[in-house]
Parts: sequence; structure tokens; C-alpha cells
Amino acid sequence: MSFAPTDEQRELQQLVRRFCEEKSPVAEVRRLMDTEDGFDTAVWDQMGKELGLQALFIPEIYGGMGYTVIEAGLVLEEMGRALLCAPFLSSVVLAANAILAGGTDEQRKLLLPGIAGGQVRGALAFAETTDTWQPGVATTEATPDGLHYRLKGLKTLVVDGHTAHTLIVSARTPGSIGTDAASLFVVQCDDAPGMTRRVLPTLDQTRKLATVEFDGTPAQLLGKIGSGWSTLEHTLQLAAVCLACEQLGGAARCLDMSVEYAKMRMQFGRPIGSFQAIKHRCADMLLGVESARSAAYYALSAAAANDELPMASALAHAHCSEVFSRAASENIQIHGGVGFTWEHDAHLYLKRAKSSEALFGGIRYQQDLIAGGIGL
Repeated sequence: MSFAPTDEQRELQQLVRRFCEEKSPVAEVRRLMDTEDGFDTAVWDQMGKELGLQALFIPEIYGGMGYTVIEAGLVLEEMGRALLCAPFLSSVVLAANAILAGGTDEQRKLLLPGIAGGQVRGALAFAETTDTWQPGVATTEATPDGLHYRLKGLKTLVVDGHTAHTLIVSARTPGSIGTDAASLFVVQCDDAPGMTRRVLPTLDQTRKLATVEFDGTPAQLLGKIGSGWSTLEHTLQLAAVCLACEQLGGAARCLDMSVEYAKMRMQFGRPIGSFQAIKHRCADMLLGVESARSAAYYALSAAAANDELPMASALAHAHCSEVFSRAASENIQIHGGVGFTWEHDAHLYLKRAKSSEALFGGIRYQQDLIAGGIGL
């Protein structure tokens, strides 16, 4: 399976890159890091009204533009390059895909047009404070209440969960056991009784995470009882592919920063890029970035074709996580002492790399999936 972006897809990437350069310079990233919401609503609205990014790969019958996950991945590559502070991953990749995969046709028609238009921001709440990463095992309880349910429990590491209008929440119904017992529920957050949201202190301030606690919060079943794990599994596989593309963009930017600095920083009367040690570091970074591009683009092709997605997504996320973290670290080393300072931008990429590495179970979890897939 091979993939090379078309001219139209490249044009989309260039459009998003120009948008990010204009709307997400590092000074703006630093400003938004210190805000509670973590993003600019005006820029988010502009992304929807002028570029249609939120609608990109939601089907046309649900208010979207009907493109594939490939276009979403290429867009996220540019967003990762600019460290764009926006709830795109949480709303468009996680929440919208969960609704697409698990909701009824009526629920899709009700919930997706708002997300596609950017007026509604969604989030997926599935992680809990357990010792192991088991997204299909929920301790949050959903108790029937007439035609609806009431949720009780705690979710953590909810990406942009503090500002979402709509939450998709995994929970188990009374008497259910194991991953087959997980179901998904829709919570409308505006004035939802019994719900408490709190922003978490995190290493990467450019992507906000939250805890969400439910205490008798009204919710509506998404799809069917017991279908939560299959929906989560597919959604998280797609999310891992999209995150890998974002990591690729960040790693590529670290390489560019390193090369630019190596050309202009003078030492002993010549650019440090002329020294063999720096040349080798930059060459290794280039090799890593290109191998990450191959892994991410292969996973995009697998996702678009719905073929070999479990293995391809795990491989892409694990490899791109390692490449991004290594590139961000090398970027700081090449910049020397100034790279360690708060004033320099290099540390922003290192923090994003380490934070992204831990999302969706982390490298170890993805490697376990790969090992299980090949029978080890």
C-alpha cells in the first residue's frame, strides 16, 4: 500500500500552513497557553467559516465536506508544525468519529452538523484513574432513568474537556462486566446538573486536559448498549493515526529549526553546521522525520481503505512518538544553552512531544498492540 498526496491535497496543506503562520505564531501560542480555554474562539470560528476544516471529513449528509481521513491527517501535520492551539483533535477526530462509528443515523444527523460547522465543540471522555490502560473497561456507571440515563464516576485526561459543548462518555450499565459491557453516552454540557470539570496541570500547556466528574448527570445512550468498546477501538485507532501526523509536523519543524540555527550560529569563525557532529545530528533527524512520514502516510492509507488499520495505527503512533521526542531533544541540544531557556521556542516542542507520546496509552501500549498483532 503506497500513498503520495495529490496536487489538491498539497494545496490544502499549503493553505493550512499559511493560515497557521498567520494565526498561530509562537507569540500567540504562548499567549493562549496562559489562558484557561487554551484557544481563540475567533480563530476557531474562522477555521470553520473560511476554511471548513471542522467539516473536512464528516460525510456530506451530516453537514460535512465528505473528504477522507487522509485530508484530516495532512491538515493535522500542519497544525502540529505550528503548535496550533485549537480543539481540532478533540472535537473533529475524537468526538465526531465516535458519533460516526457508534451513533444511530438519527443521532448523527442531530449531533454532527454542529461539529462540522464549528458551532459545537465535542470531546471524548474515556480514560479513568486506573493502573492499566484499558479504555474499554469503564468504572463510570450509567443508571437507567426513564428513557435516558444518569452517569456517576470520574473521567480524566479528557482532551479539551473543560470547554466542550458535547461529551461522549464511556460507562457501564448495572450488572455489566468486561469490555463488552462498555457503552457510550452523550452529555450536553451546558448547565448539565451534577457535572464538574477541572483543567489539569500538564507538561504541555498548548493542549489542555481536564477531569470530568459526574454525579447523577443526565445522559443519552449513543447507539446500542454494549457497543462502546468496538466504537472506542475504531475511534482511537483513527485518532492515533491523526496524532502521528501531528507529531510528524512537529518533528519536521524541529528539524527546520535546527538546520536554520546551524547555518547562522558561528563558532570559531564558521557556522556550527559545518562541524561533523552537528551534520550527523541533523542527518539523523532527517532520517527520522522521513521514516515517520512513511509510517504516518502508510497509516493514513490504511485508515482510508479500512485495511490493516489496527497494526498501522499502532505502528505509526509508536514510531512518530519516538521520532518527535528525539527530534525535539536534538533541537535543544543543537541550540545549546539558549535552547534550554523559557524564552526559546524549542522547549515548547519538547513538551508537546512528551505529552503526545503519552496520549492514547503511550508507546508501550501501542507496542503491545503490535506484538499481539504478530503473535508475540
